[in-house]
Amino acid sequence: MKKRLTFLIALFTLSTAFAQIYNPVQWSFELEVIDQNEVDFIAKATIEEGWHMYSQDVEGGPVPTSFTFFEQDKIELKGTVEAQKAAHEEYDSNFDAVLKFFDGKVNFRQRIKLLSKDSVLLKGELGFMVCNDVMCLPPEWVDIKLMLPPAEQISLAEKAKEKGLWSIFFIAFLSGFIALLTPCVFPMIPMTVSFFTKQSKNKAAGIRNAMIYGLSIIIIYLVLGVAVSAIFGADTLNSMATNVYFNIAFFLLLIFFAASFLGAFEIRMPNSWINKADSASDKGGLIGIFFMAFTLALVSFSCTGPIVGTLLVEAASGGSYVGPIAGMFGFSLAIALPFTLFAAFPGWLNSLPKSGGWLNSVKVVLGFLELALAFKFLSNADLVMQAHLLEREVFIAIWIIIFGLLTLYLLGKLKFSHDSDLPYISVSRLFFAVLTGAFTIYMIPGLWGAPLKLINAFPPPMHYSESPYGVGYTQAAVSTDTHAEEDGRHLGPQGIMVFHDYELGLEHARSVNKPVLLDFTGWACVNCRKMEEQVWSDAAVKQILSEELVLISLYVDERTKLPASEQYETTIAGKVKKVRTVGDKWTVMQAERYKINSQPYYLILDHEENALTEAANYQDHGSVDVFKDWLQRSLSAFSN
Repeated sequence: MKKRLTFLIALFTLSTAFAQIYNPVQWSFELEVIDQNEVDFIAKATIEEGWHMYSQDVEGGPVPTSFTFFEQDKIELKGTVEAQKAAHEEYDSNFDAVLKFFDGKVNFRQRIKLLSKDSVLLKGELGFMVCNDVMCLPPEWVDIKLMLPPAEQISLAEKAKEKGLWSIFFIAFLSGFIALLTPCVFPMIPMTVSFFTKQSKNKAAGIRNAMIYGLSIIIIYLVLGVAVSAIFGADTLNSMATNVYFNIAFFLLLIFFAASFLGAFEIRMPNSWINKADSASDKGGLIGIFFMAFTLALVSFSCTGPIVGTLLVEAASGGSYVGPIAGMFGFSLAIALPFTLFAAFPGWLNSLPKSGGWLNSVKVVLGFLELALAFKFLSNADLVMQAHLLEREVFIAIWIIIFGLLTLYLLGKLKFSHDSDLPYISVSRLFFAVLTGAFTIYMIPGLWGAPLKLINAFPPPMHYSESPYGVGYTQAAVSTDTHAEEDGRHLGPQGIMVFHDYELGLEHARSVNKPVLLDFTGWACVNCRKMEEQVWSDAAVKQILSEELVLISLYVDERTKLPASEQYETTIAGKVKKVRTVGDKWTVMQAERYKINSQPYYLILDHEENALTEAANYQDHGSVDVFKDWLQRSLSAFSN
């Protein structure tokens, strides 16, 4: 032990003889929620090239990497700290021995069980030692300080995440019922049910066959959702949500769907496909029933295709690989249920309304909705390019015209080529006309700055406006700080001053002694806009963001070119990434530092760039109470 201590002192003396101060290891801490009672503490080490850090179980000279957590009665450590990659075992000339060490990047993980309903400040320290081929640095100890969320709050976050998938499912389920009311699907219900009841030997067999038919419909559409997720993956789906060309492509696709629904043309599958599927359905048995369902999917494609396509686009643009699967399951379940239920209770068929012109009216209404949704994707592309061609006022004006025309159509004042004569307005049609008319009038004040909270995820944000200070803001209301533009701050969401340069924002935070709220966002990020309009607008949240934090918003889809001297290439997840724009720079920063590429992604950092609490996002922190609690816990951790 004495020899080892003497050696370490000698190393320290050697290191201080050099003028340069080395800092080859950068640490960051974060939390990952496992379930409502457990979290993982993660320590991430980034080691400069040419240096190495010794493993936890190293013997024979250097100080091993170690973690010590101070005892607390509100948490329980489960197991020990584990490195997430294997250490190298090589000869080390500094100690003349074969030793284990890490280089590059390594994460350490500790499972923690939460025993309290209150927030807990996790405290501890880690020790480590680094060397290169010619020298070693003295051992270092780093304080661990991270606020753990209460178990109850984690439960709320998990419920919020589940709520996101459930909302996709229910929207898709409702869309499936709407698809049933189209002229391509609705007439198929009595025909198909009649086939099963007449061809089956008894009622039980008819019900069984109808259930197999319904299950086949679900499988067909579910395979489509799985295929979209498997082909693209979560990373690509997230990139699609903020990519200019994908958003323009989605805009054109939805315009195409809208024109079809409005009667310009019909989208049909090739007749050869339909004939082959129809002939296969004659084989009987399970295979025959499956191909009957497949034939339904092909024949009804002119009506269901645009709805399915829109659902997949919407679910995929959320960046989650589960979204398309949940959407297709909800849609197919709604399509399959009536066939199964009417086969079980054929008498119900008498209660169905007769086919007629109302079916085409359903298609036209869907066409108007597709047209309105299309402009959301065009707006995304405009935001990413910062072209300012479709600013908030223009977008709202377009929606006012679309829904105003829809109201006139429902009242019989507007007619398309395939519409039947409308001798009178039905009560249900008048009811929907009142709703769309009220919605049209509701949007009009949005031209002069009304927040329009019912649709805040769709229009451009308030500050993306023809007004230099954003819709609804005046120069006096935005800021009284005349030096804001000089030190790099800009007008952000809700009139909050924000930095778009990480280094400038961090420097300002140090100068005013406030923590940093690091916001990885995107111009085309719908969930980012939802957070800004629904959560950041809360008075208490807005006060914290404006007065107690320094907000740094980094747009990952910002297309401003970097100077040639700052452009480079790097490798992320095994793929070469060309860094050519400001957005590329922030994308790489998020992926390399935090191993994630979805937005919005929020961190609250101290002045050493360490996370004070777990990271936040829309799925887990998309409500005012959860987000406000996260902010307050972070501020408490900073003050401690």
